[in-house]
Parts: sequence; structure tokens; C-alpha cells
Amino acid sequence: MTKPLRIALAGLGTVGGGVIRLLDTNGALIARRAGRPIEIVAVSARDRSKDRGVDMSRFAWVDDTTALATVDADVVVELVGGSDGPALALARATLAAGKSFVTANKAMLAHHGLELARAAEAARVALKFEAAVAGGVPVIKGLREGAAANEIERVYGILNGTCNFILSKMEAEGRDFADVLAEAQALGFAEADPRFDIDGVDAAHKLSLLASLAFGTQPAFADVAASGIRNVLAADIAEAAALGYRVRLLGLAESGPAGLFQRVHPHLVALDHPLAHVTGATNAVVAEGNFVGRLLFQGPGAGDGPTASAVVADLIDIARGEFGPAFAMPADALIEQAPADSGERRGRAYVRFTVADRVGVLAEIAAAMRDAGVSIESLMQRGASHDEGGADGSVLVAIVTHEGPERSVAQALERLRGSQSLVGQPLWMHILS
Repeated sequence: MTKPLRIALAGLGTVGGGVIRLLDTNGALIARRAGRPIEIVAVSARDRSKDRGVDMSRFAWVDDTTALATVDADVVVELVGGSDGPALALARATLAAGKSFVTANKAMLAHHGLELARAAEAARVALKFEAAVAGGVPVIKGLREGAAANEIERVYGILNGTCNFILSKMEAEGRDFADVLAEAQALGFAEADPRFDIDGVDAAHKLSLLASLAFGTQPAFADVAASGIRNVLAADIAEAAALGYRVRLLGLAESGPAGLFQRVHPHLVALDHPLAHVTGATNAVVAEGNFVGRLLFQGPGAGDGPTASAVVADLIDIARGEFGPAFAMPADALIEQAPADSGERRGRAYVRFTVADRVGVLAEIAAAMRDAGVSIESLMQRGASHDEGGADGSVLVAIVTHEGPERSVAQALERLRGSQSLVGQPLWMHILS
């Protein structure tokens, strides 16, 4: 075997510790597959004294994270996180020094991926990020390499394990969002500050990377329309089940003559669709190619083992000399595509209102829908529980629409804005076609 691939590792949290344990446990097998050993030579983290359950004395310690770019190593692995700050400074310094860079940092890539891809190409080194989307699921490699001959027509999926854990728990046990969120935090599935997860930002970061890989476009995180799950009620999940659907937070991207469409939003998913059966903290991505058909990538989306597995898979590629452009084609070939107008999209929708229990409310909602050109397929009404805001005698009204332009539903909701009949904001969920 040739000389080892030398690694400088920034970040010794859950994933960083997992990378060290994986290389310790499977080192001989990895060396055979990579054609040479892969070894960590230097590390950096905020707390040098913390017990991480592995022997850290064998590695050189670097206090300044950015200085890892200057140590005697071939590759820098960044597991610090954050779209800017030390992570971005380390990425820029590493590529400027002519060294390959491996990261699990979807936020940084969503904001600065094009810049970093260009820097990697100029330095003739690798920029790899398999661990940035769907943890241990090889969806980046699948799109960049396995489906490279296909025109991808659509890419979508469950991109956030925290939200999927919460929704599937609500579904299985009939509990409300706040209660299940608290349990998810206690179990470590959700952060103490869960806003990036439950408001769809984390999924939007990942979707922007998938869209770039799938369609050959520049990463465009700013154009992702993102909303999360904090307003989904147990009653919504029950109504969806009665209609033959399950509620899932999906990221969906399509590219066409109308532009690049990217959205993270709760959807109703039919029971005969594979995504309806993805439960817990699992991630799943569907890509539809014009020759290969529908591809489904599914597996654990987070955790030390799966994410470390993806990081080390990138290191094995680099050890073999398999570089390639970060986003499946040279950075200068990535097109800047204008965002598509969602109003022109056609589909069916689920719209839920919390309304005052009085005469004329249903007629008011039906009139707003009629005047906006929305055709109602079905309407359900039930009393709201105390947790659903029903302490004042309000009721829940849920409408399923026939297929039509999204602009019409938006106009109907605008007509109802400020109505004294409505208690709180309506919830609009798309039905996955």
C-alpha cells in the first residue's frame, strides 16, 4: 500500500467522535477498499479537556480551527457547523492551501457552495459533502454518479428526521405537536432550540443542494419557500388518515421552462406512496429520472454512526483519487435559474380553518373559495379540543379541493384574511400528486 491519507479533523462532537471510532474499528477494511490507510493526524475543538470516549493523545491538537488548513495533512474534515464563522474560514483556507475538504455542513454549502466549488476546481482538489444530506444515505453519490446519465425531472423527500419523528409520533399516538416536540427534545431527536428543524430551514438547506445536483443549477437556498410543522394539529393528522393520507414534511424541487421550483412544506401523502411509510427519524429521497424511473434512497438521516459512515465514504473516494466536481458538473456549467411562480402550479390541497361556532361561517368560507375559483371536493367539520384552541367553543373546518392552480387557493385565503369568523391562521397543506 502507498502512504496513508492524512486527515485533519475539526469538530469532536457526536459525529467527530463517530469518525474516529469508525476508523479505529474498520481501519483495516477501509484501507483495503481505499488502497491505502486513512489516518487522523490532527484535531481541533472548543474544549480540549472533554472526555470523548476515545484516545485523543495520539493526535496533534490545534487550538485555532482555521490553522488546521496549514498542518501536514492531505484532507481537512469540517464538522463544526454554521453557515459562516469558523467553518467557512476553514473551508476557504483549506482550499486555498490546495487541500481537499470534506464537510457535513449543509448550511454553509447552501449559502456558499458555488464559491467553494469554484475554489476546489481552481486548486484541483476535492470538495465532498455526502454527510450533508440524509446522513448515512448515499443520495449525493446516487445523484452525482449513479443517475448521472439521466435528466432528473423531480427530486423530493423527507429531509428532516426531527420533523418526521414528531409527525409519525403524532400519527401513531394521537398527540399534539407541543407534547411530542418536548418528548423529541428529551430523547435527543430535537435541539433545545428546534426552530431550524420544525420551521423547515434545515430541510431547505438540503433541498437546495439536491436541486443543484439534480438539475445542474447553482445552489439557490434564498429561493426555497419554506414552512414547517408547528401549526399541524393532531386533528389534521386524523382527518388525513380518514381520507387515506399521512402528513409528511416534504422538500420538493422541479426544474422546467417556468423556472426552478423549490419548496419545503407539509404534504398529504397517499398511503400507496413509499414516503407514507417512512416513520421515525428516517430520511427518504425520491428522484425521478427520464430513463431510470423512480429511485428511492432511504435510511437514517442523523446520528454518529450513519453520518460518520458518509464522511469516511468521502475520504475513501479521495484516497482512491476520485475527485470530480462537487455539484456533478463544473461550477461554471451550473446555470442560474430564475425561481418558478408557485401560483401557476396545479394540484389538490387540504385547507383547515379554526372558526367561531356560529351561523354563516361555512357559507362565508364557501363563498370565498367560489369567488377565487376553487372547487371544493369535500368538507369536514368537528369540534376543536382545548389543545386545538377550542376552549372558546370554536370548531375545525377542513376542506379538500379539486385540482386547480395554487393561486386560486391563495386568493381565497386572502379574501378571508381578517374575517371575524376565523380563530387563528388557516393551515394549507398540499396533496402530493
